[in-house]
Amino acid sequence: MKCKVVQIDAFTTIAGQGNPAGVVFEGDQYTTEEMQKIAKEVGFNETVFICKSQNKKASLKLRYFTPGHETPLCGHATIGAIFALYNRAEDQQLQIETGAGILPLVYEKAEQRITMNQAKPTFIDFKGDPFALCQSLGIKMTDLHPTLPIQYGNTGSWTLLLPVKHLSVLDKMKPMPELFPSILNEMPKASIHPFAVISKQEGTFTARHFSSPFSGTQEDSVTGTASGVMGAYVLNHIYQRDEMKEISVLQGKHVQREGMVTVNVIRELDEAHQVSISGTACWNDEFEVSI
Repeated sequence: MKCKVVQIDAFTTIAGQGNPAGVVFEGDQYTTEEMQKIAKEVGFNETVFICKSQNKKASLKLRYFTPGHETPLCGHATIGAIFALYNRAEDQQLQIETGAGILPLVYEKAEQRITMNQAKPTFIDFKGDPFALCQSLGIKMTDLHPTLPIQYGNTGSWTLLLPVKHLSVLDKMKPMPELFPSILNEMPKASIHPFAVISKQEGTFTARHFSSPFSGTQEDSVTGTASGVMGAYVLNHIYQRDEMKEISVLQGKHVQREGMVTVNVIRELDEAHQVSISGTACWNDEFEVSI
């Protein structure tokens, strides 16, 4: 069986930069097992399948697969799918069905910008061994941010938010992902998202994103879902007096695929903030895979 895949590069306007997403139209013609095989053949961090939704509130359904497993939500693959569908259309306001619920989304033609809401953020404290965590990334305990906590966060999928004291710490990281599951006791399948503040005043941050070894990939270039929950995290711990905040997350230089995610967070009670991410995308290629 052959499957046509479109490659959309998300969070950039330059082909070959940002985060590549495999997009498959008419996803309903494939079984879950076939989707997984296709995603493994494609080899990107995520491949998204555009399906019909049985929910009357949703315009369509998106299913996301890493080479290793299905995941509830993926920011860059959502951006990629919507760009592939509507980049020649007028402005769109949609409800999309995902594994993280039905989420609203806006496509703005003039700016070629897509904004998607994410699920309400939830957090769990990391209670594992920080020394072992640092060893698994090739850094020292003194590289960690001195006051910000290490926490798991979720706006659709779980990641470990790891604040470090300077962006140079990100440069020297050499991850050993095979060690992650034994260290992440509370969430063994979580990814790890180390980040640093570039400018608190300007709301600019930089990050890397190391995949769970269960996903079949190693490092994600520009991560939408992790950037979204990171926005909620910094509202809780850095911008504690702000009712809303917009931040910019720069990512991808370490894998030669740079891009930027804009995150908007509106404060709500019990940290159940409203989180949305925005980004651009561009067409890269189309190809076939056989399964």
